Amino acid sequence: MKTFIRKITSRKFLISLAAFLGSIGTSVAGLTTEHETVATAGIICAAVSAAIYAACEAYVDANA
Repeated sequence: MKTFIRKITSRKFLISLAAFLGSIGTSVAGLTTEHETVATAGIICAAVSAAIYAACEAYVDANA
């Protein structure tokens, strides 16, 4: 449990979460203004931010 709490309070996770939420916000804004390009960009950025976080965690865990 301590490992879980340490990971969700890490700076990497919090920055990734902020990027993910910002991307979701962009996607919602694109949908409400009927800009499909903006909505698609938001979805892609949300997926990429989650993938980058997972890759960083895997790299750190492999080197530890």
